[in-house]
Amino acid sequence: MAQASSLNVKSVQAAVKAAVAEFPKFNLAPPTEIDVAYLIRGIPIPEPLASTVTLVEAQAFADAVAGHIGAAHPELLATLPGKAKGAVLSAGGHIICGIPPVT
Repeated sequence: MAQASSLNVKSVQAAVKAAVAEFPKFNLAPPTEIDVAYLIRGIPIPEPLASTVTLVEAQAFADAVAGHIGAAHPELLATLPGKAKGAVLSAGGHIICGIPPVT
């Protein structure tokens, strides 16, 4: 049975800060909460920024966030095949970037 893991806001804040350094277009303040939906665990991208980024840019940013989370918590994403990949959910003009749900 897999070891239980948790993801805290401080880890996500550090991952977002590192990803923003790689992708300055995503000049986001560190998140104070994590959105937890059925398909994704992540942070919302503010609507003014969401309207200016492409799906490719959002995916690259999400991959960077996932990579930093995976480096800080390798056990959390260990069940996913290959390198930690991010997830992007876009619905109704809203974008959430993060990681896929893990069990």
